[in-house]
Amino acid sequence: MKDSQLQSDLTACAMAMADAARPETLRYFRAVGLAADNKDTNGFDPVTQGDRAAETAMRAVLARRRPMDGITGEEFGTTPGTSGLVWVLDPIDGTRGFLSGTPTWGVLIAVGDETGPKLGVIDQPYIGERFFGGFGQAWVEGPMGRAPLATRPPRPLDQAILFTTFPEVGSDIEGAAFRAVSQQARLTRYGVDCYAYALLAAGQIDLVIEAGLHSYDIQAPIAVIEAAGGIVTDWTGAPVHQGGRVLAAANREIHAAALAILRSVAG
Repeated sequence: MKDSQLQSDLTACAMAMADAARPETLRYFRAVGLAADNKDTNGFDPVTQGDRAAETAMRAVLARRRPMDGITGEEFGTTPGTSGLVWVLDPIDGTRGFLSGTPTWGVLIAVGDETGPKLGVIDQPYIGERFFGGFGQAWVEGPMGRAPLATRPPRPLDQAILFTTFPEVGSDIEGAAFRAVSQQARLTRYGVDCYAYALLAAGQIDLVIEAGLHSYDIQAPIAVIEAAGGIVTDWTGAPVHQGGRVLAAANREIHAAALAILRSVAG
């Protein structure tokens, strides 16, 4: 990962994949009568043609540009590679939001090895915002041009803005742990999926706490947030690139404050 040509190639490939996914998602977003299949027989885990079309488009880019790399995608599973690098793809993170017409879903792209992601992209096609982190760079490009990303400086937990996707936050004990942090924070907001991680990287909020995530949900946010100066771990402070309980923080100080509460409640 220290080779500048490799880094340039991976960055260009990630941009090409995000470019390919954008029109595929927008073709279906806010479409009248958009249908969704349910992947969860015990609940509701929707998948649309937009999800499948976007992942297909990204896989086609990889087949042309980097066929030696492995792929892990939410919709089409794992394809082994020979390079030691794996692309981790979520074609629409926030399909419930996608179905509802809210512009807070995103296309997630990451690449890395067994130690975690080295590059990440959070792309919001409808707004036209792209958040990038990796190889010493962290930036957002959108309607207002390009700007560097930097997380918020330290502040007390009682001044923090906290986000999560689902109010219940996983199991009963996980929900209780989240609420213990929320009760200390100044403001808690819900339901923006991967866009919450983008806002953290952009310096707008302080914390994102979630549970039950998969690798494709979190690897791109990890790369973007860490490149912007933040920290992402599980609820014990360990690496979380394989998914699970996630604590994303703007800085180590507020991470430590939230982590202490999560540990005390959830173990």
